[in-house]
Amino acid sequence: MSDMSWLDWPFFDDAHRKLAREVNAWCEQSLGDVDHHDADAACKKLVKAMGQAGWLRYAVAGGPGGAWGGALPEVDSRAVCILRETFARHEGLADFAFAMQGLGSGAISLMGSDEVRQRYLPRVARGEAIAAFALSEPDAGSDVAALVCEARLDGDHYVLNGAKTWISNGGIADFYCVFARTGEAPGARGISAFVVDAGTPGFEISERIDLIAPHPLATITFDDCRIPASHRLGDAGQGFKLAMMTLDIFRASVAAAALGFARRALDEALARAKSRRMFGQTLADLQLTQAALGDMATAIDASALLTYRAAWMRDVQKQRTTREAAMAKMTATESAQAVIDRALQMFGGAGVVSGMPVEKLYREIRALRIYEGATEVQKLIIARELLKA
Repeated sequence: MSDMSWLDWPFFDDAHRKLAREVNAWCEQSLGDVDHHDADAACKKLVKAMGQAGWLRYAVAGGPGGAWGGALPEVDSRAVCILRETFARHEGLADFAFAMQGLGSGAISLMGSDEVRQRYLPRVARGEAIAAFALSEPDAGSDVAALVCEARLDGDHYVLNGAKTWISNGGIADFYCVFARTGEAPGARGISAFVVDAGTPGFEISERIDLIAPHPLATITFDDCRIPASHRLGDAGQGFKLAMMTLDIFRASVAAAALGFARRALDEALARAKSRRMFGQTLADLQLTQAALGDMATAIDASALLTYRAAWMRDVQKQRTTREAAMAKMTATESAQAVIDRALQMFGGAGVVSGMPVEKLYREIRALRIYEGATEVQKLIIARELLKA
């Protein structure tokens, strides 16, 4: 088990500490046999298991009287980060499955009508419905305002046309939160958000995409796909704002996932350093190894402080954390890449053998430096927020 002393930091209360210990115990008992050869089946199985265990209740808002199925009235960023860090440390696909339940339904928690919230969120929380977040397009990734997928109002329905790509859970999701241009104003102010059920006529999975760390991913297309106007989330033209609000909630949790990967890498490196004999001593006796371990541990703590500061500011101070979440994501993902690379180096040739823990971590961390805003975009966000002051 990794060092858990960070739970003593003042960012957390006793409920968070209890949650961290309980989910860690569950992971140790339940995540030992995940089959990576069929990512679709593995993710479906994980969603069901995490729903039954109650962890997915932290991925959605509870709403009035708990009617929406969440564990708390609002999504608690610290709880989400604790869960993602713990899942990632044990099993990357478990982190992915949990994260997408939150990100994929986050827009519903924020701006869905009561009817829409009650229809989708309890099923997400129970692991009975798989969610997806459909924002990116072939020519609109980091530049969200450039998206061209169109939704045209036709009576009491919208008609969707266009394509979305790099959609996590694409192909296995039961519904998709889709962002499309509705034309109320040019640029970002003319985008709206909708819930689209899988199987709706005109909706198609046009391509499955394979990644170096397998998880369900696809390109989806809409061809005169009609959806009820009641499935719009928030007012027309609020889609860009809603997308950014959703990402602000979950961006810090990407940093937490990177922390989980980095902590696992440090655990593996420490075990290797203590056991591997070289030149009549252990790897841990070499000063070069000790220096590397010192760098790794310091990078992890720095990332953790930034991550849980951002989550604490949102939960406790109720502040907008665009800058702080960007700092956390940038630092944690970049640091985790360096920590994992150094851990793999300590394993030598064994580190690049397929299936070794450090080899899996090496593949899993790479995408985190890109999705939900690449590192370069995070730098621009931080600078933009600074220049506003």
